[in-house]
Amino acid sequence: MSTKEKIQEQGSVDTLEQKNNEIVLYNDEVNTFDHVINTLIYACQHTAEQAEQCSIIVHYKGKCTVKTGAYKELEPRCSMLLEAGLSAEIV
Repeated sequence: MSTKEKIQEQGSVDTLEQKNNEIVLYNDEVNTFDHVINTLIYACQHTAEQAEQCSIIVHYKGKCTVKTGAYKELEPRCSMLLEAGLSAEIV
């Protein structure tokens, strides 16, 4: 009996993987819905509907991912949220 070996050649595939980070907004008892909504529209370029939905999720769930992307793109947006008095971080 003869045994045939199967050799699988692995090709080198260069894929560019970019890790997506997230800005997570946390609930607080200080800021109003209007302030949170207006800040999300300004800092994260949300539509009014997106901003309202995120603010409701934050209110009931305690946190919400409000923006995803590369860290370099998220850093200035997160800084704007923090400067406006919101609680947020990049994860």
